[in-house]
Amino acid sequence: MNPFDPRPEDLPAEFAVFPLTGALLLPRARLPLNIFEPRYLAMVEDSLAAGRMFAMIQPDPARPPGPTGLGLYRIGCLGRLSSFSETDDGRLLITLTGLSRFHLAAELAMHRGYRRVRADFAAYPHDLAEAAAAPLDRAALLAALRAYFDHRGFNANWEAIEQMADAALVTTLCMACPFDATEKQALLEAASPSDRAAALLALLRIDTHAPNADPAGRRRAS
Repeated sequence: MNPFDPRPEDLPAEFAVFPLTGALLLPRARLPLNIFEPRYLAMVEDSLAAGRMFAMIQPDPARPPGPTGLGLYRIGCLGRLSSFSETDDGRLLITLTGLSRFHLAAELAMHRGYRRVRADFAAYPHDLAEAAAAPLDRAALLAALRAYFDHRGFNANWEAIEQMADAALVTTLCMACPFDATEKQALLEAASPSDRAAALLALLRIDTHAPNADPAGRRRAS
C-alpha cells in the first residue's frame, strides 16, 4: 500500500474515531489538530504504528449516549496522519489529510480510552479519486462570502481567496467557516462536489440574512 495514495482496498475496516463537534474533515483536505487528552494521545500513538489512519466524526445530539459515550452521526471521514510534531508540554500537533467518507456500521470496544468503529466505504467510491472540476458560480459564491464576512466582522485575505482553485475554495470554506454541527454534517454528507458548493452558498446566504442573528453574526436563541 502507498500510504500517500491508498486504494479503496487499502482502507481499514476498523479504526479509531475522534468525536469532535464542529470539526469537519473532507476528502483530500487537511485538518490541523492539537492533541492533548491522554486518550487521544494514545490514539495518535497507536495510529502512527498502524497505518497512520483514524477518523473524524461528530457527536449526534439526536442519538442517545451509549456505553462508550455520546451518540455519533452515521457518516464520518477517515484521514491519514500527514504531519506530526511534539511540543515541550507534551501535546501533539498533527495534520490529518482526508481520505474517504464512511458509514458507521458498528461501534467496537474502546481501546486505551478511545473509541473504535467498524466502517463501510461502499457509498463513497469516488472520494479517493482526484476531484473532477464541478460547475461553480464563483461570482455568486464570492459575493455571498463577502456579505457573510462583513456581517460577522471577519477580515480576510481576498487576494489569496480569489487565487484559490474552485474545489480548494469550496473545501476550505466548508471546513473553516463557523457553521453549526448540523450544517457541517450536511456539508460532509453532500452527494457531490456540486451539491456541496450549492449547500455552502445557501448556508452563507442564510447566515447573513438570518433574522435571529446579532450584528456580530451570532444566532440568538428564539
